[in-house]
Amino acid sequence: MQNDPAFFSLHATSPVDGRYADKTAPLQAYFSEWALMRYRVRVEAEYFIALCQSGLGALKDFPKERFQDLRNLYVSFSDQDALQIKQTERTTNHDVKAVEYFIKAKFEEWGLQRFEEFVHFGLTSQDINNTAQPLMLKEALENVILPALQGIIGQIGQKAAEWAEVGMLARTHGQPASPTVLGKEMLVFVERLHGQLELLRRIPHGAKFGGATGNLNAHYAAFPYTDWVDFANRFVNGNLGLQRYQTTTQIEHYDNAAALFDAMRRINTILIDFCRDVWTYISMDYFKQQIKKGEVGSSAMPHKVNPIDFENAEGNFGMADAIFGHLSSKLPVSRLQRDLTDSTVCRNIGVPFAHSLIGYKSLEKGIGKLLLNRPRIENDLEENRAVVAEAIQTVLRSVGFEHPYEALKDLTRTGNKIGKEDILRFVENLAVDKETKERLLRIEPGNYTGVYGLEPRRIKERLAQCGVQLPQNPAE
Repeated sequence: MQNDPAFFSLHATSPVDGRYADKTAPLQAYFSEWALMRYRVRVEAEYFIALCQSGLGALKDFPKERFQDLRNLYVSFSDQDALQIKQTERTTNHDVKAVEYFIKAKFEEWGLQRFEEFVHFGLTSQDINNTAQPLMLKEALENVILPALQGIIGQIGQKAAEWAEVGMLARTHGQPASPTVLGKEMLVFVERLHGQLELLRRIPHGAKFGGATGNLNAHYAAFPYTDWVDFANRFVNGNLGLQRYQTTTQIEHYDNAAALFDAMRRINTILIDFCRDVWTYISMDYFKQQIKKGEVGSSAMPHKVNPIDFENAEGNFGMADAIFGHLSSKLPVSRLQRDLTDSTVCRNIGVPFAHSLIGYKSLEKGIGKLLLNRPRIENDLEENRAVVAEAIQTVLRSVGFEHPYEALKDLTRTGNKIGKEDILRFVENLAVDKETKERLLRIEPGNYTGVYGLEPRRIKERLAQCGVQLPQNPAE
């Protein structure tokens, strides 16, 4: 039994590492304790290499062939390496210092201990944390979160294209309203998500690298004629691919990180909106759901197929947004040059991304199970013919008919159901020309769908502008 991966999740405190561990596993490489150690080793190793390449006389004899050995410390970082660092931390009671000692021990193994004091040279722990953590965040976004989000956008986009010619009764304030196109309603979410994703991608990944209080004091004390600001900029921006803050305290501002968390929260909020809309369409029987053999919808009611994927996604997005909100409001606030409140909070950065990823995977599953119930949609249009009143009164306005709104109001607000015959009698009794009457009688709930009903190609065109790639149809 202990060989079963599920066994190890039974005692997890959090569901992101317990019940949903299989869904959040891709994030372990970026947000776990193991990952934080690995990224710290990466920054320390790359920093030492950059010092060697800067021309410092004290490092001119360091063997360049050892650069790859240094890089292998993080490229091939193992569980055993992580345990060794944790063992050292039990003595140091300082996680970054334990990483420093781990690397220095390698220098001693290589017989290069005369260079080991340039490991972590002139730095404070936050120079490592505030570069390692933005790097973790950047690569987690690029490699896991953004592809998952893009997949959701593509999946909703596929449905928008598939339903581009499905007229549907709209509901505003929960009441029947002017008809719309189901594909267009899906396109609304594609466009919203695409726009927020573009904003997210523009947020720089800020990093702090400037010594104990941000002034590179120790560096200039040791080598006053070296341009350490230029070195720090080139190292952070060039070697690490981040954006160095120029003026800081001991820690980074977290302003860009806060912007990123807020962007993620907006994206998740849009997806909550999507979940609730689809949930409502399912409750209206506009969609049915594919049944998977063996699954149970209700422990008591055998007939039920619950929209659990959309409910699960909504719940996880809510959890994620609550934590993103705390991160974005707390992290940019630190007393004077530094307090330690950011340290424990930063250890939770992976949690809202994990809840988000669980939500994306639930949405992916839920969208894939949707089956369009077109007869129910068409029946709803037929049962709500009063919604063409807007079209009739607007056409009447265009031909100079007096008080058309009031005339339609008298027809449609009697409390009685308005049928096709009622509309026919109303139009026939209008004091307008034959051509206008014929025009009015051609208006049906199913064809009164505006620009997207008249030109469904616009949906696919807009999808393409939003980067959604649709499968090629050989018939087109």
